[in-house]
Amino acid sequence: MDITTLFITAFLVGLSGAMMPGPLLTVTIAESAQRGFKAGPLIVLGHAILELALIIALLAGLSLYLQKPVVTTVISIIGGAFLLFMGFNMIKDVLQGRVALENSENDAGKVINMHPVVAGILVSVSNPFWSIWWATIGLTYLTMALKSGAVGITSFFSGHIMADLLWYSLIAAAIAGGRRFLKQQVYQTIIMLCGLFLIGLGGYFIYGVI
Repeated sequence: MDITTLFITAFLVGLSGAMMPGPLLTVTIAESAQRGFKAGPLIVLGHAILELALIIALLAGLSLYLQKPVVTTVISIIGGAFLLFMGFNMIKDVLQGRVALENSENDAGKVINMHPVVAGILVSVSNPFWSIWWATIGLTYLTMALKSGAVGITSFFSGHIMADLLWYSLIAAAIAGGRRFLKQQVYQTIIMLCGLFLIGLGGYFIYGVI
């Protein structure tokens, strides 16, 4: 597979994954409604930092451990617990009146109470399907990319991250652009639904391994 094909296919595969509903999309929606457009690219930056570190780890042999059932179980339980915690906190903050559109510049009013870059890292690593994807599909791509050396790895990673950046930036722009038309009650309902989704997803991750 040549460099151009590697980039294009990595972009398309990455885009198909990014467009599927999941915790990263949910947090992007919630944070963009509160912080504005910048939340999207910042969350993707955190996601990219984590994936770059994982690529290095996979090339060093981590894939052998990620494919073990016990590792998947541990990731699912810890990740599920983190999503439950985040979801409950989002709902609690809405019920306590701590989430409001007019507080968008106030750090105390942020939906998940952490920097978007940190959120991008923690939300990504909390998803067991993310590690499984990298231990299987991602590793396959890395094997092909390695045939072209550093240029191949760079081409694959760039295509993959560009897909994430494009999709989540579009989501952030759409949500942030609609903030001026959002009523407080509608906004809080969105945050509540995002919190409920994270709780459901976290429960699903844990239930699937017990």
